[in-house]
Amino acid sequence: MDEYRSIFFIHQTRDRKKLTNIYKIRLLGLVTLLVFPLPGFYLLDYFQNTSLTEFFDVQNIKLISIGYGLELGFAYAFIAYLFMKAPFFEQLPNRVDRIIDQLPLTYADGIFLSICAGIGEELLFRAGIQPLLGPWITSIVFVALHGYLNPWNWRFSMYGLIVLPFIFIISFGYIHLGLWFSISAHFAYDAVLFVIMIKEKKSSSVHF
Repeated sequence: MDEYRSIFFIHQTRDRKKLTNIYKIRLLGLVTLLVFPLPGFYLLDYFQNTSLTEFFDVQNIKLISIGYGLELGFAYAFIAYLFMKAPFFEQLPNRVDRIIDQLPLTYADGIFLSICAGIGEELLFRAGIQPLLGPWITSIVFVALHGYLNPWNWRFSMYGLIVLPFIFIISFGYIHLGLWFSISAHFAYDAVLFVIMIKEKKSSSVHF
């Protein structure tokens, strides 16, 4: 009887920890969405005297740009996913894998986190930092800060090299198609990977 109680207690503790972690990841998503844009705006306003409408690139909120961004993000996510499934990367779980393994994320969570990252990170890096540092440096800094360019782990850096061309594309797309192209592409890329990997986890849970 004591053994069953111990097992129940362990499972209860583990479930409670998972719930706590999922609240934390949702909070982190909100911080990304609401806080990340602030330093981007203040940087640009300080150096270039930018208004809020210019920062949010209101004049370029066009369906065609958003559509191109969504297409790019969807397509590149599937390409990246195929690379991630190569034997070379088997021993190297990527960021999305780690989050999904540790948390009972739902599809809604995946979409929510993708929206937060797509808007918050693009406002910081593309709208705030890129006009000051240029697309090349900003793209490299972006990927490096996500931990995907690691000089002490060449295998992990290879994953960074898969992501980097996508970031270059959305960085130059920002110049020619506007901020909302970049936001849409970033959102679509993250959303596809979240949905695929959440589906995979649910399928594996059913089988085991």
